[in-house]
Amino acid sequence: MDNDKRKSSKIKVGISLGDINGIGPEVVIKALSDNRILQDCIPVIYGNAKTLNHHKKTIEIEGFNFMSVKDADEVKSKKINVVSTWEDEPEIEFGKSNELGGKYAYLSLEKATQDLAVNKIDVLVTAPISKEGIMKAGFQFIGHTEYLADKAGVDEALMIMVSDNLRVALVTTHMPLKEVSETLTREKVQNKIKQLDQVLKVDFGIQRPKIAVLGFNPHAGENGKMGDEEAKVILPAVNNVKADGILAFGPYPSDGFFGSAARSKFDGILAMYHDQGLTPFKALAFDSGVNYTAGLPIVRTSPDHGTAFDIAGQDKASADSFRAAIYTAMDIYRNRKQHREINANPLQEQAKGKK
Repeated sequence: MDNDKRKSSKIKVGISLGDINGIGPEVVIKALSDNRILQDCIPVIYGNAKTLNHHKKTIEIEGFNFMSVKDADEVKSKKINVVSTWEDEPEIEFGKSNELGGKYAYLSLEKATQDLAVNKIDVLVTAPISKEGIMKAGFQFIGHTEYLADKAGVDEALMIMVSDNLRVALVTTHMPLKEVSETLTREKVQNKIKQLDQVLKVDFGIQRPKIAVLGFNPHAGENGKMGDEEAKVILPAVNNVKADGILAFGPYPSDGFFGSAARSKFDGILAMYHDQGLTPFKALAFDSGVNYTAGLPIVRTSPDHGTAFDIAGQDKASADSFRAAIYTAMDIYRNRKQHREINANPLQEQAKGKK
């Protein structure tokens, strides 16, 4: 294989730096400092040399060398590439959520998203942002998930937390708990089950996925004694999708479900709200967990942690989750490609009687 073909076969992984006052640049640097990752992908970081060098010097890390390019079209294989997204040298204040940190997080994300839309990069891996900081800089969404769904023209994406064989999806995401009950409808739960079923098939290559659907109330309502969302919304939704051939089961009480071995029998789990799904997930898989924004025409992942301002600039952040996010994005990209190829030229049924 010649150099051009070898380069084209590698996945171009776009990386947004996140809040520069947090641990985002640190985990990016640490994840890419092992050069073995360059055998599988072409990293494309959206930031600038001065910002990365500041973080590199602060944590005194070796093995991280990069080349700056003006455009993603200029990236080189076997190199860590940095697309110069801003020219100035921002003042970095470790541990502070402010408008300046939000400004550069927004610039990095915006440029990476633009390049993803025109196929200059293949997938996007985002370092953590401070919602407070980035909103001060003009960001009008409550998170990456909502921003990317809007850019892709999708009404609602599906947030999935991934670690090995544990996959937890959410019906509602960044919403006050008091609003969740009135938001849950039979149609919404059904759509999320169907979306999760499709994602498990296409993005994770599972032919007949089994999905566990959690209840909303303690003990899944205990036959109406603790709420009726299970009887009126969730159970009818599960029964309806079963009629369509989807292997969905539940609703299960979330505490007992995550506390037992039952979860290992399912390929995906659907939780009703943010903390119901993310709290047990992070307790089980914090170091290796990945946040995947499913249901979009593009592939985006991120680590399952935030900006961690309390340890920023102290060389204490683990890069395991960010590294897992890179490899998960590449796996999903390959699975989607394989799915397209398999379905592009299906075997044609021969006419009856023809030999």
